[in-house]
Amino acid sequence: MERSSMLEHFAEELRLARTAADMSQNALAEALSYSPALVAKVETGARRPSLDFARRCDTVFGAAGRYERIQRRISRETVVPWFRDWVGVEQEATALRSFEPLCVPGLLQTEAYARALLSGGGLFASDEIEQQVTNRLDRQAALIRDRPPLLSVVIDEHVLRRRIGGPEVMREQLLQLVKLGKTLPRVRIQVVPLTAGSYAGLSGPFVLATSAAGDDVIYLEGQRHGQVIDRPEYVQQMVEVWESIRGEALSQQQSLDLIAEVAETWN
Repeated sequence: MERSSMLEHFAEELRLARTAADMSQNALAEALSYSPALVAKVETGARRPSLDFARRCDTVFGAAGRYERIQRRISRETVVPWFRDWVGVEQEATALRSFEPLCVPGLLQTEAYARALLSGGGLFASDEIEQQVTNRLDRQAALIRDRPPLLSVVIDEHVLRRRIGGPEVMREQLLQLVKLGKTLPRVRIQVVPLTAGSYAGLSGPFVLATSAAGDDVIYLEGQRHGQVIDRPEYVQQMVEVWESIRGEALSQQQSLDLIAEVAETWN
């Protein structure tokens, strides 16, 4: 079976079992200790169930491992030209570890910076740019919800010095980083200084997301699509890369001081 067929198979089995048990989606969500929104997405095939989710389904329905067997047949690597799925992972995550050597990560971008970044290169029409800016700003609501994720961001110092949109845009963006780092207790921002020279992060940006069940997935963003990978061996490699990068970074306070210092040079 193709991956999409296996997703549909899992979704159908879940719907049938829930209906047979006379359970609502909310009741199933409570039994599984997952959000109703996630259950709804799995039932429509919009989200791939995690191994933990599948095992909990087996327990709730007494399915003797059927859901786990289906889940394991779903491809372990998913290429997603539809960014919506990553946004779902991002919104459900309890922790996000993000490395970005090129630009400010989307969750921390100001409106002006996001618009300037998306306008560069002339690849998008004006209405597409505005829609993407809106979507990007909407995602940031995750940082101020009741139980926000622990967001740990490491950026390269070049990000602070790369001109995106002009001096005013840059100064506002860098001051915003300082503000977020100082006022949101679950946001950590660190900078790898230029003096670090060659280090593991130069291979490119990535995000590590941790679910409530403790499962990790990696998001690699490309020019026009993203790739979500949950193969354990690859995730472990990227955790090691993350730790290596953090080892090159300044402390949070040193980083915020550097960001504030560079912000004043954008006049």
